[in-house]
Amino acid sequence: MTVLESTLNALFCMSIVFAVLIILYIIIRFFSIIIGNFNRVETACPIEREAESAPNLNTVPHVSCGTMKLIGVDEPTAAMVMAIVSDKTDIPLEELCFKSIKAIE
Repeated sequence: MTVLESTLNALFCMSIVFAVLIILYIIIRFFSIIIGNFNRVETACPIEREAESAPNLNTVPHVSCGTMKLIGVDEPTAAMVMAIVSDKTDIPLEELCFKSIKAIE
């Protein structure tokens, strides 16, 4: 085998290795995009589109933000905490979205 043949053989092998690495990179990016779309979570509560375009601004849409976890807190105490947070922040209770309320010992 001559030096020219050895060089061509080495270049061919390196090009195959780089081609496989590029294909693996494309596959990993593709799967990360797909998995990223499944893991996308909304952080804010959804607001109905009809309520936003309603001409009467005095009506408040009733939007549910899902379930709330109460950890070591009974329901009346949780309701009081939510009312206090709404009052202190001057945000209407309908616009707040609580995920959990936990009692701190």
